[in-house]
Amino acid sequence: MKREARSMLMAATSTKQIILLVDTLERLGLGYHFDSEIEEKLKQVYDSVEEEQDAHNLFVAALRFRLLRQHQYHVSCNVFEKFVGENKEFKETLGGDAEGILSLYEAAHVRTGEENILEGAVEFTRRQLSRMLPELKSPHLREKVKRALKHPLHRSVPIVEIRFYIPIYENDESRDELLLKLAKLNFNYLQNMYRNELVQLLRWWNKFDIKSKLVYTRDRMVECYFWGMIHNFEPKYSYVRKAAAINYQLITIIDDIYDNYATLEEAEQFTRALERWNMDHADNLPDYMKVVYDFNMNVYEDIEREAKKQDKTFILPYYREAVKDICRAYYEEQKWVMQREMPSFEKYMKNSVIRSCLPMTLGSLVPGLQSVTKETIDWMLTQPKIFMSSSIIVRLLDDLGSHERENKEGKLLTIVDCYMKDKGGSKQEALSKFGEIIDSEWKDMNEEWVKSAALPKEILLQFLNFIRGGEVTYSNSEDGHTNPEKYLAPIITALLLDPLLI
Repeated sequence: MKREARSMLMAATSTKQIILLVDTLERLGLGYHFDSEIEEKLKQVYDSVEEEQDAHNLFVAALRFRLLRQHQYHVSCNVFEKFVGENKEFKETLGGDAEGILSLYEAAHVRTGEENILEGAVEFTRRQLSRMLPELKSPHLREKVKRALKHPLHRSVPIVEIRFYIPIYENDESRDELLLKLAKLNFNYLQNMYRNELVQLLRWWNKFDIKSKLVYTRDRMVECYFWGMIHNFEPKYSYVRKAAAINYQLITIIDDIYDNYATLEEAEQFTRALERWNMDHADNLPDYMKVVYDFNMNVYEDIEREAKKQDKTFILPYYREAVKDICRAYYEEQKWVMQREMPSFEKYMKNSVIRSCLPMTLGSLVPGLQSVTKETIDWMLTQPKIFMSSSIIVRLLDDLGSHERENKEGKLLTIVDCYMKDKGGSKQEALSKFGEIIDSEWKDMNEEWVKSAALPKEILLQFLNFIRGGEVTYSNSEDGHTNPEKYLAPIITALLLDPLLI
């Protein structure tokens, strides 16, 4: 079946044929089987002259633009000028082309900062799609539009979209039966692999008996494993998924110590003990902190072992420093809370970026990322724009998700309160401002994604997928990590428990 699908892809000649097939393969979760072939065909599309029959086809223009951008090609947004009127706004006559409007909506989410034409496209397409939705007769198209309005494709977690897209594709009258069957078989294969990995993880996790030793902490190993699937869903990244799960669970435990349990004095003790990075310095810690310190050192030893095996020991000092940094940042915030000090918004954001947990997470994943070298890590240490945008977006999403809960619990320090005191204005104005910041950082992220094509794609995908994970976990300003039952549970159930019927 894979051979037939490959032949189908290589036989495609026109731009429309190629991009339709590439988009279908990727949305069905089959793209990774044909990486080199897809790149070859997209290079062909990029180099080709626009075909006459597609010159004014909004669907084709937008899909070509989005796919090339997502594959790190420099493409100009000028291709959309033919679809706007003299007032520089998209022509209302396009409103009858549902597929074209949907394609433009998805394309608008890969825009960069200076692309005003696509800025206008976001509102135009959202308005048009919302108007069209009740009138759409095709179940396939109706479900695609509903899904897109909830989660634009570029800002969504790949494996989640794959799981929800396959049944949508099954309702498409123009579906290819071979690709549909291959996609179902492939997903069920992935699901079995994920189950096995999670079983291994839970056995490892239960060995530490953290749940009974630290009753205050959140046991979120399943949700943390979901984050591993967010980072990389393909079979060859088993180490990455498991390392991400362990790392996020460790961060959750550390977060709970500083936020919910430790006194200021105990937090200072724990921070200083970690600075020394030696179990001998944990003797004076309270018993519950010794458990956490020991767990941290076990996690590090596992990373060290894998790093030596993969000849990537250059990551070890980086990882150690990242753990220390995140603890310093948690301690700094705890001091603000306990001492009733409200920092400036800029000071809060600077500390918050460190708390995004991205540096620590990346450090744990490197042994499983073949193309990452010491030079890659040296580049990361300069805190490039793509790194900063990822950290800022996820921290804002996280803080907005936990804001209501923390307010109810009586915590004094939230990003919303901090902004309101420092900058003035209402809560609604603060929330609106954060939305603007997130949108702006997404545009910077898209620009850096294309500009950084010379860097290992494996590491760049970690930044992009990290944000996508934040968009899903903290969707609708809810903290899905703390309260997974309402929103994350159905997604995780679909991914891990419900196979696709063939």
